Amino acid sequence: MEYKTNNGLEIEVIIIRKNNKNIYFRVKEDLKIYVNAPIYLSKASILNLLKENEDSILKMYEKMEDRVKDNDKFQYLGKKYYVEITNQEEVTFDEKKVYVKSFEKLNEFYNEQMKKIFTEEVEIAKKCFSHLPEFTLKFRKMKTRWGVCNTLKKTVTLNTELLKKDITLIDYVIIHELCHFFEGNHSKKFWDLVAQAYPNYKEARKKLRY
Repeated sequence: MEYKTNNGLEIEVIIIRKNNKNIYFRVKEDLKIYVNAPIYLSKASILNLLKENEDSILKMYEKMEDRVKDNDKFQYLGKKYYVEITNQEEVTFDEKKVYVKSFEKLNEFYNEQMKKIFTEEVEIAKKCFSHLPEFTLKFRKMKTRWGVCNTLKKTVTLNTELLKKDITLIDYVIIHELCHFFEGNHSKKFWDLVAQAYPNYKEARKKLRY
């Protein structure tokens, strides 16, 4: 069925019957409202509850709509660009768009720049430390962490998704992980060490939700 909001927006509603007492509303990436409702609850009652909770549902809808729009953009070093497919070989940018021959070429560009920029920034960060052990730099896509320092294996792994963030946030993650070679946990000594190399670490943590 469809639900028409007070502002005239028509949203498809998918009702999922479950053997529970409560009703739950969700908006998914297809921009439909998914309603988990008790078996006995009528469509009329569901519509009334949609109206009662319309403000909250619209907030969920707008948040998901923004997220879907962002998925159509190329995120790179803290900015978002619309992708324009052209016949040129070189990847170029203007204020709003990235111009590229294909999405495959864009992925290649991303991976090349990721390795290049991460390696360069690590070399710069090393200068903030004395007696830093030799370590291997690795790259991997991770769901819950921006970086990992393995002090036993002497490796630092950076999340490939980090290239989507501003360069200053990339630098923070690198500093954070290098500090773990000296302090294994997040003690006061650890944060004091981070602060010496990156004084604005608290602000960076908020932006990354680190």
